[in-house]
Order: sequence, then structure tokens, then C-alpha cells
Amino acid sequence: MTIKYELIKESSECKARLGKLHTPHGVIDTPIFMPVGTKATVKAMTPEELKDIGSQIILGNTYHLYLRPGHDLIKRAGGLHKFMNWDKPILTDSGGFQVFSLGDLRDITEKGVEFRSHIDGSKHFISPEKSIEIQNALGSDIAMAFDECPPYPADREYVKKSLERTTRWAKRCKDAHKNLNQSIFGIVQGGMYKDLREQSVKEITELDFPGYAVGGLSVGEPADIMYEVLDYTVPMLPKNKARYLMGVGSPDYLFEAVIRGIDMADCVLPTRIARNGTALTSHGRVVIKNAKYKDDFTSLDHECDCYTCRNYTRGYIRHLFKTNEILGLRLTTIHNLYFLLNLMENIREAIKDDRLLEYKEEFYKKYGYTK
Repeated sequence: MTIKYELIKESSECKARLGKLHTPHGVIDTPIFMPVGTKATVKAMTPEELKDIGSQIILGNTYHLYLRPGHDLIKRAGGLHKFMNWDKPILTDSGGFQVFSLGDLRDITEKGVEFRSHIDGSKHFISPEKSIEIQNALGSDIAMAFDECPPYPADREYVKKSLERTTRWAKRCKDAHKNLNQSIFGIVQGGMYKDLREQSVKEITELDFPGYAVGGLSVGEPADIMYEVLDYTVPMLPKNKARYLMGVGSPDYLFEAVIRGIDMADCVLPTRIARNGTALTSHGRVVIKNAKYKDDFTSLDHECDCYTCRNYTRGYIRHLFKTNEILGLRLTTIHNLYFLLNLMENIREAIKDDRLLEYKEEFYKKYGYTK
């Protein structure tokens, strides 16, 4: 087992926990937010910039890297770390979520999923074995088991069959795994049904993965339903293994996930909204393209000490966006990622000091959350 979770402290006021995740490419402080590098790059960021803002681990996308440039090419380049010049930990997703998101362009069977490329319409097939083959070649520190992610809403019978297939596929992933410098995380499914989540946790944890993801959330369900599912699912997961909530990245989701015992989270949100001209700040979101910022010569966030906020004003960044200059989205991306990584650092400190709930209330009040 190349991945090991070390529990440092459990909160005295909620289910939050402080830990360290030991990987072949370094130790990660948890809870942690993971920037998404879909195509072997976190959009608009260099690896050096990612390190400067405190990134400890990033994600790569199996589906996209399989289609372009191809996992065989990346393997010949020395693996994903060398290919993209990133020497810290990498987690690769299984490709399952992207494949299942293709809708009419894919066909699910017990063997795997046949799909058409979103790029050129060509036919492809990914099975659990193929997903692991791709991830083995990419050489990430953490590979994800190939799972079926049901949509929301979905009827109980469909979700039950789906989670049972996910269990069978997880076993096949373990059998196919050949990279001794890489570990696989299992994925818990079960939709919004408590008994099915219990069934999935039991089946997946019996396979003894070094970490577990809670899948099938943040797929369109209301926030209170997601929190409810986490409330009864996370406590069933082993205490001595890492817990990963897939696809969440807004400040409120990160707080609520950590409070319920989640250690890892990822999302494209900070980079995506940055490219559209929206900044996350301590007093809420700022849409920098708005006319009111034309003559605003203050920083994006006066409480932030990122590179962008130390050196540039809202008025200047707005000018960059209005004139379609690339620097504008780069500066906003740097800020948004720093904002979330710094938030998680503050959350870790609050857990350490047993004041996470107090810090959450302070943050929510300032940010403008009503809950």
C-alpha cells in the first residue's frame, strides 16, 4: 500500500478531522482542496505558480488524457508527473463521470462503456480494466476505481443495480491494477437512498482500498440532500482511511463537507468562474466585468495576500477582461485558487484550535451566506 492516511486530530465540536496523507510524491495536509488539471494542466497556471499558492496535490482526467494525447504517449514521456513537470502528488479520476455525462453518446453494459468521442465522434470503449490500464500508464499517485455515476434524480431500482455494478467493477479494477507505485481509491455510490449507501459502503470497504470517495453527489441535488447523505454515509467509512468528496469546491460546500468528516475535495469551479471574470473574495463573489469596477483601484480582496491582490487593482483586471487580454483570466485564476487553498489552511488551523464552527460562522457572515 503506497498511500497511507495518518489521523492527527478529531474535532471536539463536529466530525472534522486533521490528518496527513502519505503518497509517493509527498505528504498532503488534510483536509485539502485539490485543483483540477483536466488535460495535464491546471488551466492558466504553471506548476511553479501552483506551488507558490500552496497546491499540494492536483487532479488529472483519465478520459481526456486517453483521448489526447493518449496514455501510451504519456507513459513514453515518463509518466504524467514528468510530462507536465509536476513533482507533487497527482490523483487521476477513472473517466467514469465524463463518460456517463455523454448521455446519448454512450452505452453502458456489464463489460464497460462504449462511447463516442466528444472531439471527433470516434468510437471508444472503456472497461474497468481499460481505465486502470490508462491510469497505470499515467502513473498518478492515486487512481480511482471505475464506477457508474447515476444521475439525479434516479429511481431506487436503477440506483441499486448501478451500485452493485460499481462493486463488481471495483473488484475488477483491483485485479487489473499493476502499478506498484500507485494506489486505488474505491468509490461509494447509492444515490440519495440511505439503505443503498449502507450497502455500497459495506461492499466497497470489504475490498480494503487505502481510501474511499463518496460519489454521486453534487450532480444537481439540493444542498440539504447532499448534506444529509454525507451525514449518514461518512461515519460508516473507516477512520484510518482518507475520505474524498468528488466534485465540490464552493466555500460553503467545503465547510459543510469538512464538518462531516471529509478529507479531500476537488472542483473546476474556481478556475472556470475565474475565466468568466468572477472572483471569490472574503466578502462574496465579485464579477469583475461589471461597470462599477471601472474606476476601482483597490485589490480584488483587501484581506488576501496572493500575487494578484498584492500587485493589481480591480479596475486594471476589469480592463484586461474587457479587452480580452489573457492576463486577466490568469490573474483571477491565481486569486481564486489561492483563496480556496488558503481557506482550507485556515480550516485546518481552526480544527487544530477546536474553533471550526466559530470560524465557519465568521466566514459565512462576512461572505454573505444566509446559512
